[in-house]
Amino acid sequence: MTHRGSRVLHVGSLSRVEGEGALRLGVHDGTVTEARLEIYEPPRFFEALLRGRSYTEPPDITARVCGICPVAYQMSACAAIEDACGVSVEPVIRDLRRLLYCGEWIESQALHIYLLHAPDFLGRSSAIELARTHRAEVERGLRLKKAGNSLMELLGGRAVHPVNVRLGGFHRAPARAELLGLVEELKRALDDAWDTVRWVAGFEFPDARVKADLLALASPDTYAIESGTPTVLRADGTQGSFPVRDFTHRVVETHVPHSTALHSRLDGRVHLTGSLARFAIGGARLSEPARQAAVEAGLGDPREGAVCRNPYRSILVRAVETVYALCEALRIIEAYEPPERPYTEVPPVAGVGHGATEAPRGVLYHRYELGPDGTVTGATLVPPTAQNQGAIEDDLRRLAQRAISEGDPDDAELTDLCERAIRNHDPCISCSTHFLDLTVVRTTGGGDA
Repeated sequence: MTHRGSRVLHVGSLSRVEGEGALRLGVHDGTVTEARLEIYEPPRFFEALLRGRSYTEPPDITARVCGICPVAYQMSACAAIEDACGVSVEPVIRDLRRLLYCGEWIESQALHIYLLHAPDFLGRSSAIELARTHRAEVERGLRLKKAGNSLMELLGGRAVHPVNVRLGGFHRAPARAELLGLVEELKRALDDAWDTVRWVAGFEFPDARVKADLLALASPDTYAIESGTPTVLRADGTQGSFPVRDFTHRVVETHVPHSTALHSRLDGRVHLTGSLARFAIGGARLSEPARQAAVEAGLGDPREGAVCRNPYRSILVRAVETVYALCEALRIIEAYEPPERPYTEVPPVAGVGHGATEAPRGVLYHRYELGPDGTVTGATLVPPTAQNQGAIEDDLRRLAQRAISEGDPDDAELTDLCERAIRNHDPCISCSTHFLDLTVVRTTGGGDA
């Protein structure tokens, strides 16, 4: 059927994304009438599961939201609960948390670049097929991921769902010699990260531009990872920030019929969080090696205001961030001296706390309400992919419309275009499947509740 008639494109299961989702595209008389990222993965009600639990438990419970980004959930949970209790951890604990987070950034960005995204640019349907023609490159990606996992295993106790993180810090802090034992592996990984930058810089990138507002954390002296102030860069170039405690007043979630994930709007507008937003908002605070990597990748000099809004080129930003994370890891290890105690005591306090960190896919916000004894009475988690769904659908709509207007792609071509558009944003679909509330009504045989 030509684009002059009506057609519905439906992809029942997206490939090379984390989690389970589908795509639906409707076209009538050459006009795209709907573009939907359908998330059908069952919601897991983490916010409801947290109610009634001790305030010490969310870091462990929320880590189970995602096997790829468990540290992001642990760090946002710790930040929010410590905020509610009025506790600040000492600098060496903050550095260890940042080091653990660097491990997650390295493994997650390497996974996306090599196994999920690169096949799109090289005409391969999967990482397995890519390995047949680019074995050395895929092996390099696996080495990078292993280096990130090594950091997570040492600091977190294991690479998936770390068990060494606790409120106020860690159950155990590593000896200096243990961290120094990772230096050679991390240095080799840094060489691999530079080769990654040069490799992906040679890809061909379609012309596209994200029109959504950008949202990322910003820190005055460093590229934001484990802390920062929510900052907005509007599509018109204006910028502003707001306190973390105002997050859910500014980022408002609503249900949509086609998704088990909530959709978000920032001040009523579509927004995007993640690597493109971080680079645009905080790129000037990248380390010197990462700045050089950005220039070599063709992104421009972030210290001179370079901004990238092409979603296909997000793979370049992720490669630069991998260089940054490895440099940060080596810097922290070099300066590390073990703390006297691996954690700060966090006594329970009745109150509300807010925390936000930068998961590889974007800003992850947690809010907890605590009773006097530390019981969790309310919890809100706002993951980045749920925030990005509106921007992803906007990308789908515009890219499909452009393709149809410029030619008459068949369903296979249109499917490939749309799947690529989704993978540009590295959605973590499992993370996004949350509802804010759960009501369970139980009745007896006589109808009494």
